[in-house]
Amino acid sequence: MVSLAPTVTAPAGHVFLTPQQQRAIAEGVRTRDGPAEEELVRLFSARLGVMARNRLRDPEAARDLTQDVLLTVIRALRNGQLRDPERLTGFVYGTARNLINNHLRTRARLPAEEPLDDDLLVTCTPDLLEEAERGTLARRALSALDATSRTILTLTLVEDLKPAAIAKQLGLTPEVVRTRKSRALRQIAERFKALSRI
Repeated sequence: MVSLAPTVTAPAGHVFLTPQQQRAIAEGVRTRDGPAEEELVRLFSARLGVMARNRLRDPEAARDLTQDVLLTVIRALRNGQLRDPERLTGFVYGTARNLINNHLRTRARLPAEEPLDDDLLVTCTPDLLEEAERGTLARRALSALDATSRTILTLTLVEDLKPAAIAKQLGLTPEVVRTRKSRALRQIAERFKALSRI
């Protein structure tokens, strides 16, 4: 059996495996051997993490990408996609370069994110469509009233006049204005309810 321990560790942190060691790990992963997969992860995860952090400048994205590289390599090895198992190290680093470059290209296409300034935050306004619909319903309900009742409601709600002032303008008594206003509001509420169910 070939030892999986690296023969030489380079100063830059790369592990140099003999061709026989690379073949043993690649073949082990291809046959879904748990220890071989663990050895692959142990040997390359830290080095891939450094590579990803240096390129991405984002520790969290680097961690995610390191996991993606390892999963991609393991899947490829299980599917027998490595033609020369003695070149496992180059395959791992080549896969990492490709996934990092893809990530950088995708990130470059995204619009730049800028934090919102607190001064730009606006209070939530009601939905304009809903507001327009309520206005339409109110106009329909008003149109069902007789002209005098519409006038009384308009002078009350829009002009903010009291029953005595409205009575004077329309030549009615304040009590008649109050009664007609009350009846008109009740009719509008019922009409509004009926229209909103449609």
